[in-house]
Amino acid sequence: MNSANLKAVVLSNEISLNKIAEHFGIHKKFKWEDPLFLNENFLKGILKEPANKLVYIYHFGSIVFINLTHHEIMDIINYLKRIEKSLNNHASFSFVDDYRIDLGIEDSFSIGNEFMIVPEVKNYYLEIVATVLAKSVALEKIEAGLEILSDEIEDIMDFLAKGQLKLSEEKLAKIWSRILGFKYNTISYIMLLDKPEITWNNDEAAQLFSQLSELFELEDRYGNIRHKTEILGDITEAFGSLTHAKRSNRLEWMIIFLILFEILFSLGEKLFHALR
Repeated sequence: MNSANLKAVVLSNEISLNKIAEHFGIHKKFKWEDPLFLNENFLKGILKEPANKLVYIYHFGSIVFINLTHHEIMDIINYLKRIEKSLNNHASFSFVDDYRIDLGIEDSFSIGNEFMIVPEVKNYYLEIVATVLAKSVALEKIEAGLEILSDEIEDIMDFLAKGQLKLSEEKLAKIWSRILGFKYNTISYIMLLDKPEITWNNDEAAQLFSQLSELFELEDRYGNIRHKTEILGDITEAFGSLTHAKRSNRLEWMIIFLILFEILFSLGEKLFHALR
């Protein structure tokens, strides 16, 4: 392979790798950190020209296509959607990232924002770059979701500043669920800080993964997401306390009203009997 063009997209919140693997006759139970790798042998039934074309599929919803045109990518997605119904097969992707591996002169090696230059394209280069790209676009999806949630909470704060707090327990529960979902996706689900298996036995692969992770700011973005979810969690907890306090005050006033009503009713009854 002389060079490689990689495109990573997010197509779902979760992809069942075991279901897809079984369809292709791959008899292996995939762990959370394992990607499903489809080489040209598996792509023969989908593409007319599968040579030098590869696909990496990740359980957290990202798929990385290598040396594939847009038309070929859509053919593969449509094919996979018959197996895994949760996949999104829209022609335009909301979260996408591209990277390129180019061949240079002997002993040349450099890493840039959009491409890296290497003397030869080693197999683990593809796996490392694909993994970093897959995690980066998955992070982008989480970042976008957090931004939407932040805007919603900001609107609630604006109402609160005006002395209004119309927030049901159901809505509070949904907000909490989304915040916990972001935490789960970044820490457990994407396994963001976990390294590919090859890096444990290959120092060059480990170094490349570290360089690319730093280039795509995976750890910094993870830290920002974690920090933001903690802040949003604290704000939501404060909303919950205010909502419960408001409900308690309302209940107290209802109790006072009922006691007052009972007293007035009792006095009225006595007055009625006295006038008789």
